[in-house]
Amino acid sequence: MNTPSDAVQERSEPDPGAVTGERSRLTNLAYRLLGSLAEAEDAVQETYARWYAMPREQQEAVASPGAWLTTVAGRVCLDLLGSARVRRERYVGEWIPEPLPDRAQWIGGTAGGGSREPADPADRITLDESVGMAFLVVLESMTPAERVAFVLHDVFRYPFAEVAAIVGRTPAACRQLAASARRRVRAVQGPAATPPTGQALLVVRQFKEAWEAKDIGALVALLDPGARMVADGGGLVGAVLRPVEGSERIARYLVHIAGRSPGLTLLERTVNGRPGLVAQRAGATVTVAALDLADGRITHIWAVRNPEKLRPWDLG
Repeated sequence: MNTPSDAVQERSEPDPGAVTGERSRLTNLAYRLLGSLAEAEDAVQETYARWYAMPREQQEAVASPGAWLTTVAGRVCLDLLGSARVRRERYVGEWIPEPLPDRAQWIGGTAGGGSREPADPADRITLDESVGMAFLVVLESMTPAERVAFVLHDVFRYPFAEVAAIVGRTPAACRQLAASARRRVRAVQGPAATPPTGQALLVVRQFKEAWEAKDIGALVALLDPGARMVADGGGLVGAVLRPVEGSERIARYLVHIAGRSPGLTLLERTVNGRPGLVAQRAGATVTVAALDLADGRITHIWAVRNPEKLRPWDLG
């Protein structure tokens, strides 16, 4: 049975393991808020830097280090989202969230040849519906406050009272922000995307083979008539600057690209938890394509070519 002094002692000594053990959850939160693995890791690093910069007595006064870290991480991400909107207005071409590999397919593995601590933040991200490329793209259309309120409440199930402390608004205002974000999601939500099983995997394989064969007819048959393709080169590599729409236009563009890029190897991979393709040249990843499917056809292609976003995929 704990005495009052025991309770004070327990509260006054934050468990170092409990503090560092929050890193995975914070990385999951930050990636969904920022859409960038590199920025998410920076946000988490900044959060821990602020924790360890506090004097010991201030750390001991924190009743819940996990809640403190979440609040700080949320505020750091909110600040980064504000500056990111300005940077992305100057971005060359389309901006696509940074693609994530499946853990089993991540090239780097874990730290130290089997250490329990992941060597790369990509290995800390839980792949679910909230990291699907379509979902992340919708998040990009939201204001920073909407995005933070929506992700914290609707995805991570934080009560609005806690969201309010992070966003700096009243709980009622945060409820309105989340409702506005929800309307944005509903406005662009099409048919449910097919999970990476069964028919979806077969379609991706057939699409890969048709692309390799430069078979326009086969590609058109696998694409939804209203399909849309977006590419992100960031001005660092060649990429179409505007979305390509329509099955035939996409098919012809893909065949054109294949003809101009000899030596590419296409691999079937899971991208953000859904079927996708990875293009490599000489063992290095040059493109990661996330795909969405509905009714047995590909509806969206997000092709990330910006090398700064392909670090977790690089064979190095």
